[in-house]
Amino acid sequence: MIYTLTMNPSLDYIMMFKCVKSGKLNRSSRELNAAGGKGINVSLVLNNLGKKSTCLGFVAGFVGKEIEDKLKEQGCLTDFIQLSTGCTRINVKVKEVDGRETEYNGSGPQISKENVQRLLNKIAVLRTGDILILSGNVPDDMPRDIYGRISQIVDAKKIELVVDAEKTLLFGTLPYKPILIKPNLTELNDMLGRDVKTMEEIIGGIKELKEKGAQNVLVSMGKDGAVFGGVDGKYYYFEAPKGTVINTVGSGDSMVAAFISNYIDQKELADCARYAVAAGSAGAFSEILPEYKNVEQLYKKVKMRQINR
Repeated sequence: MIYTLTMNPSLDYIMMFKCVKSGKLNRSSRELNAAGGKGINVSLVLNNLGKKSTCLGFVAGFVGKEIEDKLKEQGCLTDFIQLSTGCTRINVKVKEVDGRETEYNGSGPQISKENVQRLLNKIAVLRTGDILILSGNVPDDMPRDIYGRISQIVDAKKIELVVDAEKTLLFGTLPYKPILIKPNLTELNDMLGRDVKTMEEIIGGIKELKEKGAQNVLVSMGKDGAVFGGVDGKYYYFEAPKGTVINTVGSGDSMVAAFISNYIDQKELADCARYAVAAGSAGAFSEILPEYKNVEQLYKKVKMRQINR
């Protein structure tokens, strides 16, 4: 079974406007709402690609119930920890026709030490051969070494680990050899403590992360494609397919989901990365997370070349 962990999920309320005037009454032309959070996005895309997963994390109040209901309606399994106090956050995203987007994100409920332990206990019952995907940041009141503590548990049980998180959280997982990490270029620069721009510099940065423990590293670069370094020692550049960008939220999560979807089908690593780039682009070209048919169509258009090292 694949498990995704979202520490601070949200109900995303998306409002479309022709133009927003500050300090004035504004009426939206259309609204959407969806369960949100990086791990949840991964589970939703996995489901679209025909792979079942279980969403882990914390939910609270009526918003938490709505998130669970929405996920179940879309075919996702859930095993959230129900908090007795607080309420899961609502994130409001205001989009204008000129492409501008403004976000108002809630903070979410506080997570007690007891509930942190409940989460660790839940992860401790996962089985050898399962895959756990750690995505996104954690609430401010949670210990900053939480991903490292989780990684230690799954390593002892031979559970495969995937991590898509910022530097501090990610570095705590590297000694446990995650099968995939997926920084974007900005995150890669932060992890390295320097800016990398050329292909040679990017590959050098990937090598450093692999030396620290990552098995496979996929660096996303938006419209400029992606660079992949595999545990097999091979490196590839993928050119992103052309299209009209509508929504970049969740593109990285779509990449993680697509890579793992192919990985569990025992596809070649380069093929996993190519499929990931297709999914990331399909998400960016869609109003919502990508569907299977869109990913398959773009997969054929993703150009790749091996980089000799």
